[in-house]
Amino acid sequence: MPVAPTIARCGRFLSSIFAPASAIFGPGALQRIGWQSWDVVSSTSSTGLASTHSRPPPDYGTPSESVDIDLPSSEDLPEGTDWWNVTSPEDAMPFDPSSLPLDIWDPLMPHDTGFSEIDVRSCYFDPFLFSTWSGDVCGPSSTKEDDALKGKWVQVDRNLNFQGMTYLFVYYRRTRRLDVPLITDIRILPDKESPSPYDVNWYKVSRPVSPRGQKMYLWYYKNKTLSDMTTAERKNDLITEIDVTYGDDIPWYGFEKLERPVAPTDDKRESVWLTIRKGVKPPPRAGPLHFSHDGRFKIMQVADLHFSVNQGVCRESIINPCTAADNMSLSLLAQVLDEENPDLVVFTGDQLNGQGTSWDAKSVLAKFARTVTDRKIPWAAVFGNHDDEDGDTRSEQIKYMQALPYSLVQAGPKDIHGVGNYVLKVYSADPSKTQLLTLYFMDSGAYASGKWDPFGIFHPTDYDYIRQDQINWFLEESSRINPIQRPFTPDSAKDLGGIWKRDDQLTPQVKLAKPNAMMFFHIPMQEAYSKADIDSHSGALLDLGLRDLEGHGNSKRNDGFFHKGLLQAMESDHRGAGSQREVKVVANGHCHVTENCRRVHGVWNCFGGGGSYSGYGKLGFDRRFRMFEVSDYGETIRTWKHTEHIDMWNLQILAGHGAPPPYEESEPTSS
Repeated sequence: MPVAPTIARCGRFLSSIFAPASAIFGPGALQRIGWQSWDVVSSTSSTGLASTHSRPPPDYGTPSESVDIDLPSSEDLPEGTDWWNVTSPEDAMPFDPSSLPLDIWDPLMPHDTGFSEIDVRSCYFDPFLFSTWSGDVCGPSSTKEDDALKGKWVQVDRNLNFQGMTYLFVYYRRTRRLDVPLITDIRILPDKESPSPYDVNWYKVSRPVSPRGQKMYLWYYKNKTLSDMTTAERKNDLITEIDVTYGDDIPWYGFEKLERPVAPTDDKRESVWLTIRKGVKPPPRAGPLHFSHDGRFKIMQVADLHFSVNQGVCRESIINPCTAADNMSLSLLAQVLDEENPDLVVFTGDQLNGQGTSWDAKSVLAKFARTVTDRKIPWAAVFGNHDDEDGDTRSEQIKYMQALPYSLVQAGPKDIHGVGNYVLKVYSADPSKTQLLTLYFMDSGAYASGKWDPFGIFHPTDYDYIRQDQINWFLEESSRINPIQRPFTPDSAKDLGGIWKRDDQLTPQVKLAKPNAMMFFHIPMQEAYSKADIDSHSGALLDLGLRDLEGHGNSKRNDGFFHKGLLQAMESDHRGAGSQREVKVVANGHCHVTENCRRVHGVWNCFGGGGSYSGYGKLGFDRRFRMFEVSDYGETIRTWKHTEHIDMWNLQILAGHGAPPPYEESEPTSS
């Protein structure tokens, strides 16, 4: 593991402290300050593209709190139109690209401005580390006149020689001027080759762009100004961003790889690719979560992918040959997604392998959810203990995940422990849009003591746990959930008594209570291994599935989340409402060959089991994904595992019709 990333992160931190305010806010849309002032510039969105984007770029309005969505109005809907299919101005987040700073590189910013020039420079030390005090000493030279005409040089802060001893960076100039030719094509070609020897509009960068292997040069093409381009050319041809991807997997959403890598892979190092974005490609947003018209909602839990920058290494699998473990895992995930067709996918941590193999988080995050987003399925995620071991921080990763298609991930409040404590709500399909299910997501942390360190100086001594401030946050969020009339009856529906009444059961009594809730986090609580409840009718232990194939994965420390949090959040505060807890199910990952569901004091603790060939397993133990189906408009919760070879394994009814009798405080327990 090279020392360079650690030094670079230190430099970025120091630079963030001393960065001038002008670099943050950038020039306004109508008044240009400093460089490029008094020039021929556009005062509105220069490309003619819509200036609404699915998500704001980082630090430009990304929400940090768990927020309620504004549901579209059901009034005056066309006949036969579902309320969640109606778009409204609130569904798009207005963002004017002309307000974005031109001299800051960030591939998540939806720039619609083009490049006037590109260069490549090498350096023996990270130029970013010293730029705060002395400027970019390794970057291309410039003058005030060139800055005003073409734009300031911007460093693509992704080292092309990341796995080497020196630094190699791409630089570009970005401009809003209407009278400067802009770049519409980029090529990577071997030495002494050219795209077209007779076209004077191709420009060759003077230095090689290849950090190793065959000598390669970057060529770029420009001949039209922004004012000369058609709307189609601005949208489809104008290059608006450059990025770098490590490894041979897919690039970031909205980007495309150039025709060949600037550095090939070898036995010790990953390939390096330049990627480009043309026009603005905002990721599509997920709509509000909702039940089907017949009252069903299906969740698929994906636990412990353990993906790497490379293709991953197969572990404990009888498949032979077993290569490219990450891709094999994605193929299995795609197969199960097509067979189950879930309404929501939840990744329950350790999306990244850590342990020195996911050293560029962005390259890994680009691929981990692609099979889900390709199917336009909304998804959410929480962090595991490995996710930020050797790459970007959780706060940095959450911004990347928010910028992926159909993401519902939220950063959560900044003043409590962890990143990614948030709430999602699932609504009825009828015009009442009643909340029928609550989904809590929490960050169970990584290591409670010690610190994971790539140099091996410090070692984690214990897993982390949910802290007291998170408990307080959960109880506060729970208190905000409004009770509903249960069982729920959709508006304008005919008599639904047949759904509830069976030969051996009367129609349930209507009650006023919060909707059922589920919770997702990575590291299990101690209580996941506690004595199981006993079915008061059958006398059977309420514990189904494989367990005890590995050690307990919980932390030895505990702030009492189970007793002080989960057992205190009730369906109803009214006397005589019984002892039903609001949260019926806690779903964990972390333990790859543990996949049981055990009820303790009325709360089901369910493990997902490992779903990836890249994470540890056990010979003969199928990779699997846990399914949750919520039916009867939120009343009934069922779960099963979908394995490599079995579509439905260990079907259990956790709540509602057919479930074991509700837990009572005096109920005996057994191990």
